Amino acid sequence: MARTLDFIFDFASPNAYLAWKALAGVSARTGVEVRLVPCLLGGLFKITGNQAPMTAFGHIQGKLAYEHLEFRRFIARHGLTAFQFNPHFPVNTLLIMRGLVAARRAGIEGAYVETVLKAMWEDGLKMDDPAVVAEVLAAAGLPAQALLEAAQTPEVKAELVAPPPRRGAGGLRRAHLLRRRRDVLRQGAPGTGRGGAGRGLTARPEGGLGLRPPPGRPARRRQARATPRHRPPGRGCRPAWPPGWASGPGRRR
Repeated sequence: MARTLDFIFDFASPNAYLAWKALAGVSARTGVEVRLVPCLLGGLFKITGNQAPMTAFGHIQGKLAYEHLEFRRFIARHGLTAFQFNPHFPVNTLLIMRGLVAARRAGIEGAYVETVLKAMWEDGLKMDDPAVVAEVLAAAGLPAQALLEAAQTPEVKAELVAPPPRRGAGGLRRAHLLRRRRDVLRQGAPGTGRGGAGRGLTARPEGGLGLRPPPGRPARRRQARATPRHRPPGRGCRPAWPPGWASGPGRRR
């Protein structure tokens, strides 16, 4: 049975371009089939209460500068020298994401993805303008008019926002559960269950998170020390000088 990798994808993110280009090599080396899972990044931010990095970390000194450094390192490592940041960012990708669903139904998903990614993150075009999108698709030999018309049909619109099958615990279908968990923790309600890497999390009445052992495992108690802690000289104890010394270095008997 062939292994597949679900790539949750939106043209709006520059990371989508970088990861898509790098995943081609991963697929060639491992034989894993990369399957695109279209999503709307703005909607994902909304239902999880999240923000884009430029908004969330813009006030933190050095945060975005380090992220740009990581961008340059990733580009250099994978040879993605054609990448350039889109001057129209952020771009509303609702139209071209619906076009992706229409292209998949028409059997031209691969050509469509490569064409739109190039226009977004190499040529720096304004891909939320229907006229620009039509021109880009037509220049690549794709049925621009048919795709744009299909993108406005109720079936395509519904498929874009519908959860795909076999989403699993790590997909977008779990986003509403994460939001509810966050709200419970912020309200300080007890009993939030297990979380993280097998650790138990509880909400304290005064706010914040506490740790509790998993069910069936007793809490560890700190044992009393058999010997007192070592104290450095000058903190409540006299230093033990070596034999032959009177009261300190430099004063021998």
